[in-house]
Amino acid sequence: MVSEYAQSDQFRGARIHLCDLAGLEIRDCEVDGLKIVDCYGSEVYLGGAFERVVVNDVDVTAYVEAELDRLHPARVLARDAASPEDYRAAWAAVESRWNATLARARLLPEATLHERVGGEWSLVETQRHLLFASDAWLGSAVLEEEAPYHPLGFPAGGMPPEAAAKLGLTLDATPALDEVLAPRLARMAAMRRVVDGLTAAELDRVCGRKPADPYPDQEYVVRRCLKVVLKEEAEHHRYAVRDLAVLEAGVSGEPSARG
Repeated sequence: MVSEYAQSDQFRGARIHLCDLAGLEIRDCEVDGLKIVDCYGSEVYLGGAFERVVVNDVDVTAYVEAELDRLHPARVLARDAASPEDYRAAWAAVESRWNATLARARLLPEATLHERVGGEWSLVETQRHLLFASDAWLGSAVLEEEAPYHPLGFPAGGMPPEAAAKLGLTLDATPALDEVLAPRLARMAAMRRVVDGLTAAELDRVCGRKPADPYPDQEYVVRRCLKVVLKEEAEHHRYAVRDLAVLEAGVSGEPSARG
């Protein structure tokens, strides 16, 4: 049985020496200052937001970022958006890529769209997460809706279940893709309307609501909130096409989430 450690600081500053760590998975953790020295293995995978990554004394940070930008140009538009025109261009790129990717996904059996690759979210779960992200950062913060959260929204793993329940989210739901896409595409259309009417003054407007109750009480400006939506869309699209290629090849790392 695999040992699970969650929300613990017992490994902070620890030194692991001469141990068998084959198959070790570190997920959603703070790894600032992590060092892996004089270790060996046939396959090592790193994924996350790293300010600096050094492999065998070579700083590969700039190379990795440049390659990601080359393969996924929407992430550049999302990251660098500054003017209303930039936000419109970034959202147009997001829409175009998701339209193509969802058309590609529809060629697969419905059950396959609920499969997880390597423990990552399924394509349906990804759509649920992006629904929640836009509900929070667009619906709640920017549009200041009183009831912005759709029950099928799926927050990041760090949100406690009780907090999700207070937002009216049904985390254990197993909806079909089309059930999720109905509210998801409606939110995407709302984002299109917002960026189409965006002005420089609106970008600097302070929102009257925060994304969700679990978020800290601080000032949320429209440009920041819209940029979160753009970045979430761009990065999760990157993950989705990565895993979709595996599913299309008929290989999956985990049984269907629907059982």
